[in-house]
Amino acid sequence: MSNWRDILTRQMQDDPPRLTIDEAIILYNESDLNHLRQAAFNRKKQIHSPEQVTYLIDRNINYGNACTINCQFCSFYVPPNSENAYLQTKEQISARIRELEDIGGSRILMQGGVDPNLEIEWYENLLSYLQINHPSIHLDCFSPIEIEGIAEVCGMNTLDVLSRLKNSGLHGLPGGGAEMLVDDVRLDISPKKGGAGNWLKIMSEAHSIGLITSATNVIGFGETNKQRILHMNQIRELQDSSIKQGLQGFTSFISWTAQLENNSFGKKHKGKILPIQPPEYLRHVAISRLFLDNIDHIQASWLTMGIDIAQLALFGGADDIGSTMMEENVVSAAGTTKVLCTEEELQYAITKAGFKPKRRDSEYNLLETPKLVIEAHQYISPPMIQYNVL
Repeated sequence: MSNWRDILTRQMQDDPPRLTIDEAIILYNESDLNHLRQAAFNRKKQIHSPEQVTYLIDRNINYGNACTINCQFCSFYVPPNSENAYLQTKEQISARIRELEDIGGSRILMQGGVDPNLEIEWYENLLSYLQINHPSIHLDCFSPIEIEGIAEVCGMNTLDVLSRLKNSGLHGLPGGGAEMLVDDVRLDISPKKGGAGNWLKIMSEAHSIGLITSATNVIGFGETNKQRILHMNQIRELQDSSIKQGLQGFTSFISWTAQLENNSFGKKHKGKILPIQPPEYLRHVAISRLFLDNIDHIQASWLTMGIDIAQLALFGGADDIGSTMMEENVVSAAGTTKVLCTEEELQYAITKAGFKPKRRDSEYNLLETPKLVIEAHQYISPPMIQYNVL
């Protein structure tokens, strides 16, 4: 078995061999963090412009909070028919999108819960209305677990649900609900959500009809490093399959840390599971860049880790700093204290880290980037000394 130095030496090659599960576990458990991040940064430069970091102007919209799944780490959703349950009208959602359009946004990420009171026609009518009234906005809506819930309520299969929603204006499927695609962990934190195979199946179906998708990962439930690698392997295998069929597959991989301050899982394991610290998160980002050799983009999570740690992630594999969000409810309810970012703040963070900010859409097409703070800070090449900060 190779040691971590030998593995990283091979990963630094111009055409590196695919990282195996066992090698990735060795890197996760044993490698020097600075050397690991150097290899991930080198890999990023092989794939993307070394000067550029992208970001997205979007808005997270939670159309309702009623849900039957009751994930133990969720602090946002309430039981259906609860006095605290709400469901936004299409006019209310449209008003939020107009605010996004006013600042040059291009995508909404809209999710709710598994609500047994909603038939598929409700979702179709909503999408059609939004597509007609906001034709320039990508509608990336309804996580795989919501798709599964709609199918169960309506007695349909999930592919037919996806197809009908796409015909009504659905552009993409959010990667939410993956958390950990390892059933030993997944069924402990969300026993009603079903096994990893459910999420993977629906994402495979989404790929088959051309929906834009991302893959996600939440760490910090007490899982092992091996289980984190096995999660990534599930993603990598599905991506291999989609690419083999000539499909786009996942555009990106986004990982963030579990927020356990205000939910039953956190209370149950209080004192037993420690919050993820920045070095561990940065290690995870670097490993994901090396392991997921078939996914183009790795996104940094400023929402859960803070903008300063997101900046550091840009030197360890991430090529995208995420989005403005404009509105966020689910993670905030779980306990994060991070505030939302404006476009100017994201540009400032990217520029101060030594990169050139570029606005993008949800498909990672580059858009015209307004010069908000770019001229205020002279561009310099990313300094290698950044690897010595931890």
